[in-house]
Amino acid sequence: METKFWHKNYDYNVPTSVRYPQIPVHELVHLAASIVPDKPATNLYGSEITFSELRKQIVRMANALAGLGVKKGDRVGVHLPNCPQYIIAYYGAMSLGAIVVNLNPMYTAEELKGLSENTGLKTLFTFDMVLPNIRALCQSVEIDNIIVTRVTDYIDGFGVSTPRELELEQGWYHFSQLLDSCTNTVPPRISVTPQDPALIQFTGGTTGLPKGAVLTHRNILAATMCANLWGAHLNDNTPVEKRNVLALLPFFHVYGDIVVLNWAMFACATMILVPRFDIEEIMGMLENIPRIQFFPAVPTMIGAILNHPKAESMELDRKFSLLNSGGAPCPVSLIERARDLNISFSEGWGMSETSAMGVANPNLGLKKPGSIGIPIPDNDIKLVDPADGVTEVRPSERGELLIKGPQVMSGYWNNPEETANQLKDGWLYTGDVAIQDEDGYIFLVDRTKDMIIASGYNIYPREIDEVLYRHPKVAEAAAVGVPDEYRGETIKAFISLKSGETATEEEIMEFCKDKLAAYKRPRMVEFRDSIPKSAVGKVLRKNLRAEEEAKAGKKK
Repeated sequence: METKFWHKNYDYNVPTSVRYPQIPVHELVHLAASIVPDKPATNLYGSEITFSELRKQIVRMANALAGLGVKKGDRVGVHLPNCPQYIIAYYGAMSLGAIVVNLNPMYTAEELKGLSENTGLKTLFTFDMVLPNIRALCQSVEIDNIIVTRVTDYIDGFGVSTPRELELEQGWYHFSQLLDSCTNTVPPRISVTPQDPALIQFTGGTTGLPKGAVLTHRNILAATMCANLWGAHLNDNTPVEKRNVLALLPFFHVYGDIVVLNWAMFACATMILVPRFDIEEIMGMLENIPRIQFFPAVPTMIGAILNHPKAESMELDRKFSLLNSGGAPCPVSLIERARDLNISFSEGWGMSETSAMGVANPNLGLKKPGSIGIPIPDNDIKLVDPADGVTEVRPSERGELLIKGPQVMSGYWNNPEETANQLKDGWLYTGDVAIQDEDGYIFLVDRTKDMIIASGYNIYPREIDEVLYRHPKVAEAAAVGVPDEYRGETIKAFISLKSGETATEEEIMEFCKDKLAAYKRPRMVEFRDSIPKSAVGKVLRKNLRAEEEAKAGKKK
């Protein structure tokens, strides 16, 4: 690959171009089991499974699925939280050349119906706590195989559930019984190439049905390799037996899929599985874990941990080798908080469409506050005028971020129109507005769709958020454009305060006075217990905006 001007800022051990393994994703399981067969691959509340045992269960599940008629190219839904069953279902399906469809356990029956119909699901892995939704789903969509587990089935001492206990419908399968019924540990002899589709990853659309980004085995391998190489100093200085990752990010989200699940397989790291985010439970876990080599998270999780009353006394700098933020822009104040606690911290950017990887800050090189970093190996970017989508803007001018690289999706599932809109000559139009400086560092300004237009001014809400986060009483903030007859839109700030704090609307507005131009200042403030967020912790501005639009509609 030709040298790009940002390559000079790469860490000493990061290559500018990579030769990617010519293997399918599930081969990572065989590599890890061959290198460290007796090392724990997973730890779920103290219950461990070794890499060798995990491989056996994955191969047996693949053969059991083949027995149910699952074939190469079939879509297999994985509708589970972080647990060993997720990992077995994911790699088991891929071993047959089937395409995994990642499904958020929080989806409603209506959402599941749309996504099941869109992908033509043949098989669905799910769990006891969401069965009412699955029963409703199965009344309107025909899915050949429903396989059900209970998360605690893989925790020692809890016992394994039975179909009767879970009140399974006639013809449904019980995960553990299906696995026990197949003793064949010979891997399926099915040709799966790096170009074959491996995963359909739904991306949060602002309207209608989410779009399903189709990621090939090569996309996932390229992203996993780059995640590993970008943090190579971490593995180089950590003996294999001590490598681990806190698996708090959900595997059903692209960020958790790449930088936790597949990274751990590639690095032979133990996954400390966390099925749900409960801050008190997390702090209790952290007290009992002496060391976490890698902890990828999203800003809301990081904020909850670093601002917890116990954070100061727990010496988190001794527990985390590297804390990594992604999934949403990280407020500068939160990065500063990590530095104040002496925690080694990094931030990056990616999307479902880029297999979670794209731009990242060097670990040992130049870091710039507020920047998401520079493009990873084999990636190119350009910034274009959002008005025409073609004209490149000058350095330090705002433009829509376009990216091209080996981890960029092949397209959207069953959606040629959207594929043509977003992918042009290999360039992915991200919808993110950014600035690139003279060193190649990229600063996200906002989403094109989140931009507020008030009195003819273009206003990027993230700029307002950053100011609000600097207020000592503010825990979370989101600025939104709300309908306004005179200005077109006006700015409303939604705020949740730190525990035990109180504040007034006037106090927040006064705080913004000398920090934002008059047209950028919030005209309204609403205090809330919490700000609506996606499963991975991204603030859902569209929900807040929809609420305000609905209110405005009623007033009319």
